[in-house]
Amino acid sequence: MNDEQHSGASNDMNDSDVLISALEHYSYCPRQCALIHVEQTYDENMYTMRGKLMHERVDSGDTEANRGVATQRAIPLWSERYGLRGKADAVEWHNGVPYPVEYKVGRRKGTHTDIQLCAQALCLEEMLGVAVPRGAVYYGANRRRHEIVFDEALRAQTSSIIAAVRAMVAAQQLPNVPNDERCPKCSLIHACMPHVVAQHGRLQALNRALFIPLAAL
Repeated sequence: MNDEQHSGASNDMNDSDVLISALEHYSYCPRQCALIHVEQTYDENMYTMRGKLMHERVDSGDTEANRGVATQRAIPLWSERYGLRGKADAVEWHNGVPYPVEYKVGRRKGTHTDIQLCAQALCLEEMLGVAVPRGAVYYGANRRRHEIVFDEALRAQTSSIIAAVRAMVAAQQLPNVPNDERCPKCSLIHACMPHVVAQHGRLQALNRALFIPLAAL
């Protein structure tokens, strides 16, 4: 999902608002989240480009998933209670009950998207005044849906991550670098420089080298 700012008095962005997309970023890697939402750094690789193309197809209605169900696409979302802003890929209506659907280009890996989807449900509940008990993530790699139940545990986890992202953005600080198996496929690997930052001695030497007077060279 690509969040964006929306016009209108009811959903203008406030400084303390958290973008829904930031929750998945934080769940996956807090440093990645900070690079995007604190440092305003973003780059593309083949994985992000594939995701962008899928979302363009979804927004245009070009999808084979669950045809015949009343569906609204690219729906602006907000929550005053949680201080959230964002956009839903799609919201289906099942017997009058909203059912958010998030689209991902790959296969299911972890529960990071579940938190993003739960945040969408929290917004829909506040906006529409109805319970939203479940939704789904559609994975393009195998063209299958994985249904998510918004139980109390997931809601509590989502609320906790909302608070963590808000605190991180307010502090304007980058978390420690993970330097693990997540890094090679991350589009921000060159901005993050995990192999350098994780080596504290080398990083300190590079920092000192930045401030060597020209006369000493």
